[in-house]
Amino acid sequence: MTTSTDSRDIVLAFSGGLDTSFCVPWLKEQGWNVHTVFADTGGVDAAEREFIEQRAAELGVTSHLTVDGGPALWRDFVRPFVWAGEGYQGQYPLLVSDRYLIVDAALARAAELGTNAIAHGCTGMGNDQVRFDLAVLSQGRYRIVAPIREIQKEHTQTRAFEQAYLEERGFGVRAKQRAYTINENLLGVTLSGGEIDAWEAPGEGARGWCARREQWPAEALEVTLRFENGEAVALDGNALPGEKILAKLNTMFAQYGVGRGLYTGDTTIGLKGRIVFEAPGLTALLAAHRALEEAVLSKQQNRFKPQVARKWVELVYEGFFHDPLKTDLEAFLEASQAKVGGEVVLRTRGGRVDAVAVRSPHILASQGATYAQSADWGVEEAEGFIKLFGMSSTLWAQVNSDQGGN
Repeated sequence: MTTSTDSRDIVLAFSGGLDTSFCVPWLKEQGWNVHTVFADTGGVDAAEREFIEQRAAELGVTSHLTVDGGPALWRDFVRPFVWAGEGYQGQYPLLVSDRYLIVDAALARAAELGTNAIAHGCTGMGNDQVRFDLAVLSQGRYRIVAPIREIQKEHTQTRAFEQAYLEERGFGVRAKQRAYTINENLLGVTLSGGEIDAWEAPGEGARGWCARREQWPAEALEVTLRFENGEAVALDGNALPGEKILAKLNTMFAQYGVGRGLYTGDTTIGLKGRIVFEAPGLTALLAAHRALEEAVLSKQQNRFKPQVARKWVELVYEGFFHDPLKTDLEAFLEASQAKVGGEVVLRTRGGRVDAVAVRSPHILASQGATYAQSADWGVEEAEGFIKLFGMSSTLWAQVNSDQGGN
């Protein structure tokens, strides 16, 4: 469908919070017909989802649409992320990557309405504005309106201004005071603010899903994941859509405190960022996939793939979700998964998860040899291999020794 630059319809990525609630009357007063889209990526329960829909109606939007973002989040992010197998800077599992799927839902709605105008509630201070804007602009000629950035040009205490603005127009503001900024979706939970931002030890309140040590069950948890082409397709023998598997793993492994970390990293805008994160399901998935992959890929594949993975992760973190290079890298990652099929048994007693058994017809095992136990080659062959394999180093030592070290 063609879009119009003259349309007064605008699509707002909507969460029902203070920022996006403010955006609705602000945009209406600028002459826009506001159409809200809430992409449910797993961060709310049924009651909150209903509240968001009611909030949109209360604010007087022209239309509201709720979209189930779970399948797209699995297909477009989780699957290639697990194939990559790397966190950002070796640690962080990109837990706010649902932003890209939220953008896609908003653009799909804009296409239905025939408009090129998109709005979001990001501030001018963080990474999300980069992700939103680049994800929009890399998919077509769109006009982006960011009301929070606009009011930041004139107001320093923006949240206080937003609250007063809404209350003056008769719209209540939920008293949802939090000590921390919390992001939650199917991928996991991130927490920042307070003592975390002050480079102090996180307080007891800085916790999302993961149980404390004293709450871990006494019995070990053991689950079996089945993979086909590098993608998890079954949990404990039950075939399920990927997003359902991830949701179940979140619940199961959070009880054991798996996937919790404290991360300091380089943000897109150049500042250092510090967050507590919890990703029990992704941590379990990554552990299982890596154990299977290391058993079935060749040595050269296992050595080279992390280089591709790190670049893919950097692109996604910094907003280049639709860059052609990301597509190119995913083609390699997908090709590398052709033989990554089989079952992995995971076990945890709390805090960490281990892949304790791997079963696959593609494991690169020799019929006549086991590492450090038995071999189907002779001693002479071993000695010859060592001589040739280390020739460069031994020649260097011999040449430089003969020359007296000069």
